[in-house]
Amino acid sequence: MRGHGKRNPVSAALRRRLVQSFASLATGVPLFRPGASLPGSSAPLLGAPPPPDGHRGPPPHRRLRASLKVSIVEGMFAEVFTACAGPTVLTAWAIALKLGPFLVGVMTALPFFAQFVQFPAAWLTLCFGHRRVALTAVCLSRLALLPMALLPWLGLSLEGQQHLLLAVAGASALLAVVGNNAWVAWMGELVPGAVRGRFFGKRTALTTLMGTGASLTAGLLMDRLKGLDGVGMALPLLALAACVMGVVTTLMMAAQHDPAPPGTSPKLELKAALLPWKDDGARRVLLYQVAWNAAVGVSAPFFALHSLQNLKMTFVIMALHAAAVAGVRVLTAPLWGRAIDRLGAQPVLMLCSLGISAIPMLWLLPSAGTLWPLLFDVLLAGALWSGHGLAIFALPLTVAPRHGRPFYLAAFATAGGLAYAAAAALGGALAARVPQQFMLGGHLWVNLHVLFVVSSVARLGAAFLAARVNEPGAATTRTVAQVVERFLPRLRPVTAGSRAPSPPRAPTGA
Repeated sequence: MRGHGKRNPVSAALRRRLVQSFASLATGVPLFRPGASLPGSSAPLLGAPPPPDGHRGPPPHRRLRASLKVSIVEGMFAEVFTACAGPTVLTAWAIALKLGPFLVGVMTALPFFAQFVQFPAAWLTLCFGHRRVALTAVCLSRLALLPMALLPWLGLSLEGQQHLLLAVAGASALLAVVGNNAWVAWMGELVPGAVRGRFFGKRTALTTLMGTGASLTAGLLMDRLKGLDGVGMALPLLALAACVMGVVTTLMMAAQHDPAPPGTSPKLELKAALLPWKDDGARRVLLYQVAWNAAVGVSAPFFALHSLQNLKMTFVIMALHAAAVAGVRVLTAPLWGRAIDRLGAQPVLMLCSLGISAIPMLWLLPSAGTLWPLLFDVLLAGALWSGHGLAIFALPLTVAPRHGRPFYLAAFATAGGLAYAAAAALGGALAARVPQQFMLGGHLWVNLHVLFVVSSVARLGAAFLAARVNEPGAATTRTVAQVVERFLPRLRPVTAGSRAPSPPRAPTGA
């Protein structure tokens, strides 16, 4: 009993540290669903409109607690849906249906192109209510995969199957954006500010664990049941499972109440949608978003394709790689959050952007028999994308007024999403024109290596646009030397200190 008592403080400290890690990640990195469609999804609640007045009291505590518990369980099942219908599975569908690089780029860019419906989605949310729009759009976005579950029995030609896949992916992406917009606003009303960090920290922890397990299970299923040619049985089964999860999550969402009474939604003013384009600070962020998302979009849709086709990775190995990256993101999020608290988002954004520009070059190193260089990708991608995700979410909030925030965030999501979609389509077209394999400098290269090099150079150029961003109250940096000078000396005492990490400050980066 005495030894057990001595272990309790350490165990409690570890649990507290872990929960704080997830809480910090939850406030800045949109890992939760429903309807998440990056880069348009946002960390919860900060994008939601403020309550119209301060007189409306909270809902009954018993009802609130029940809704929050159901929301956590719903998020876990939503991760199962994502494992059955996420980017890796869509890439597997594309390979099975023999889509070329151009169509693969188009398909994976659809969730980002769908960001152009952000403003109409906000209008629908305001007109019909958070809960009603979220339930309808999220359910339809997940049931849209039903035709893929029936594909082997539809008797379509290969071209018809390809068109059906693109149509299903596009419809699901559009509906997901609408659903996510409404769900974020709904959660903004439902979850009290005093418990948001703890609630989403716990929710993110459990959904991340469920998502990792579901991804590994889906990978095992695809490795075991994949056909030598054609669709096979694994992909239709996963599509059917995704539809079942769509029904389950919709029922769970329906069990949560909407505390906003009728008639409290703010009016939609069209002139408010133009405010981000007239604001000099917002325009600088928009310019960076467009350049950065375009640079990332050139290559990002093709890493899974490269892993499957050229590196001969199994789906289980891909799932383990993604889980390792997610683990590093969780562990490093509190450090980045404290750095943003001390320095501001702009220096962190510039530093992480510069580091991320080297990541595509790492993918030139592994081959089908040599995958160990991807360990460096796990460390760099996990750590740097964690900081970038926190900073790029915090930065727009510093230039967006509270009451105009939904329109500012919609503008950033729309501009970034369209830039990503266009770049992904262009990347696919470029890969289709380059020989699939060619010799250069005595080494064998593949066409996707060209996209990785182009993306790396473009990311480096976009990173310097972060120097033009003006963040009020931040230790703004203009050069790499200033980044090193301002960032490193202040980071050392932060990482070495014994004080528990705190999440990013609420007004600008939480």
